[in-house]
Parts: sequence; C-alpha cells; structure tokens
Amino acid sequence: MYHERDFESGGRRGRRGRGGWGMRGRPGRGRGRGGVRGRRRPLDHGDLRLLLLSLLAEEPRHGYDLIREIETRTGGAYVPSPGVIYPALEALLDLGWVEAETAGSKRSFILTVEGRDQLAAEAEAVQRIGARLAELQESNRPEDPLDVRGSMWRLAHAVREAVRAYPDDPERRKAVADILADAQDRISKLDD
Repeated sequence: MYHERDFESGGRRGRRGRGGWGMRGRPGRGRGRGGVRGRRRPLDHGDLRLLLLSLLAEEPRHGYDLIREIETRTGGAYVPSPGVIYPALEALLDLGWVEAETAGSKRSFILTVEGRDQLAAEAEAVQRIGARLAELQESNRPEDPLDVRGSMWRLAHAVREAVRAYPDDPERRKAVADILADAQDRISKLDD
C-alpha cells in the first residue's frame, strides 16, 4: 500500500535524516525506482497533476474529496497524503489550470479553460493513468488465501468505507462493530 509519498518529486521522503530508513520511507525497504523487488510507484512523475485535472473535470472537489476518490479508484492501494495533494493543487493554481472557490472553511477546486486544454492535450497520458489506477485496484484483490496481512488491510479499508459512507448512522456503526466482534471471537476460538 502506498501512503504519503511525494510522487511529484520522486518519493524520496525517507532520506531526511531518519537513520536506517530507505528511500521509500520505511525501514529495510529497497532502493530505486521500483521499491521492493521492482514494485512500481503508483504514479509516475507528473501523473498526479494530470490525475487531479481529470478528477476535477468530472466535478469540483476539495482536497480531501480528491484523496478519497483516488483511494476509491485504487481500491485503497494508493492513498495520497494532504502533504502531496495540496502542493499539487497549489501548482495547478499557479499554472492557471484550476481555480479555487471558498465556501466556509473549505476550498473547492474547479478546472479552468486552460486546464481543460491541458487535459485534452494529455489525453493519452490520462488514459494511461486511468489504466494504472485500475491495475492498482485489481492488484489489491485477494489472490492468496494465506495472505493474512492483505486480508487485514482489506478488512480495515472496508470498515473505514462502510462507516465513512454513513457517519451519522448509529445502526450501521453497531452492525459493523458486531461483525468485527464476531470475527474476533471466531479467530480467538481457532486455538481451541
């Protein structure tokens, strides 16, 4: 799973004086473009800006909406941090490809004519990015029934999404909690 990497600058966050941390920001992880054993980065250089433009072409969104939408479109395999999204949005503002509208404490971003022109000029790259997101989503599906770590991650993602979709629904929250309690009981009884 990819979190909080600045893919616009190559994802080299881990070099900032954290002893023993590899380039990917995790202990013991591999070096180079692919990370561990050739794993690809979720987005290549410059792709995040085009992805943001394509999402904003669908509808105006604020930063956290963009984060959630990218998480959804990758099946949770890539979750960009606010520290990645907001600088990219600021760069798009500087380029004149988006405009910001403030409503209360939130800023929504809207594609400009120049942004639509840029998106049209990069249509092939946008299509490639869409295919990459679909590939990430597919790679997140369970393949190995013995993959406990992957199953745990997918469960956590499903719980977050179920609760996030209806945050003010106490019955839904109770149902999710009951399912988790049942799973916990069943797992603890495996030792018996």
